[in-house]
Amino acid sequence: MRKLALSILVENTSNVLSHISGLFSRRGYNIDSISAGVTADPRFTRITIVSSGDELILEQIEKQLAKLEDVIDIKKLQDGESVCRELILVKVRAKDTDRQAILSITSIFRAKIVDVQKDSMVIELTGDQEKLEAFCDLLAGYEILELARTGITGLSRGIANVTFID
Repeated sequence: MRKLALSILVENTSNVLSHISGLFSRRGYNIDSISAGVTADPRFTRITIVSSGDELILEQIEKQLAKLEDVIDIKKLQDGESVCRELILVKVRAKDTDRQAILSITSIFRAKIVDVQKDSMVIELTGDQEKLEAFCDLLAGYEILELARTGITGLSRGIANVTFID
């Protein structure tokens, strides 16, 4: 089984995300990660979906998405040809004796402390999935109170694959 990341440019209409997620649920396809947001042009939204399956399933996903009325363009986000990132927020219990060690781990990964309370810290980190997993592995020795991930978002490199719309 392999993973496929797709960057999908769609018209920014109500229910467009529902149509896309509905396609996945009707066909029994799994969504590993999904993120969506308006583009520089408010008429359009970019949705990044990561799904896994065998070659046939991944090919079918791409073909079925292309048939949807609101879909304008689909790009495969392939390693080396695209830039993909994910954001994670981690709230850890931070006793006075643990704060310096947590700060050291945060510094190594170039993460940011975005909130400090008497007994906890919230850390923000952006990077690829491997970096985020490594960060979480190092924090495993501390009590993780809450964790939130955005899902992958990405763009292809260069201008050769840019879709221009009037």
